[in-house]
Amino acid sequence: MKVDPAGTPEQVAEDAEIGATVAALTADDLAPDKRRHLLGRLVGEVRRRGLGQLFRPRAAMRWMADVVADVAPHVPVRDLATLRRHFDGLDGDELAERLIRNAARTTAGVGAAGGGVASLEWVAAPTLLSAPVLLAAETVAVVAVELKLIGELHEVYAQPVAGSTGQKAVALVQAWSGQRGVNPLVPGVGVATVLGTAARQELQKTLLRRFGRNLTTMGPLLTGAAVASYLNRRATRSLGEKLVKDLRKRRPINPA
Repeated sequence: MKVDPAGTPEQVAEDAEIGATVAALTADDLAPDKRRHLLGRLVGEVRRRGLGQLFRPRAAMRWMADVVADVAPHVPVRDLATLRRHFDGLDGDELAERLIRNAARTTAGVGAAGGGVASLEWVAAPTLLSAPVLLAAETVAVVAVELKLIGELHEVYAQPVAGSTGQKAVALVQAWSGQRGVNPLVPGVGVATVLGTAARQELQKTLLRRFGRNLTTMGPLLTGAAVASYLNRRATRSLGEKLVKDLRKRRPINPA
């Protein structure tokens, strides 16, 4: 039977639910208890959507690539005018540094929240069943924060990601996969189409590295939270700094 690429109404509703939760997790001013609550909610949504896929490594990476593709259009990227309002008129490199710092703090917070959820899970009932779900949820949340950072850094350096919502999502996913700025020569097409090409393999490889890094979340009690927080912060800052270097090289020259 041929499946409608848009998915069943139930699948569309599930995607929207996960997208809304992930979008909320990308906020840079969340209190720790709110972030933990949202991550816990995402764990539940991930479990309902594809628990069986997460126990087979290759299937898990394919599944997570699909989830990232579904979540990407929901990531809230602020335009330059909004960013300036939110950050008291900061611009250029100063604004970029603030965005990188906040994104790094947010992904660190996700790592800490994941460690907190893990510590509760380890004390409670069988966690070997829950561990892959928590790791997948944390990985998707961190990727969403970094997709948002990529989009907003493009705004700062006068290279906004163009196109429809779907086309912008494709460009952000490609940029995150390659850990570089958006390539304006890549035509915008549907997210599913891109993930059916070599870009899908690149996304899966990058997800695998991040998923492996997030295994530290499962360390005993608060040790896992501390290590996951540190590694997430470092990885997000590294991504942001690489992207700034790339965007500076391509920044349009101001005639003035």
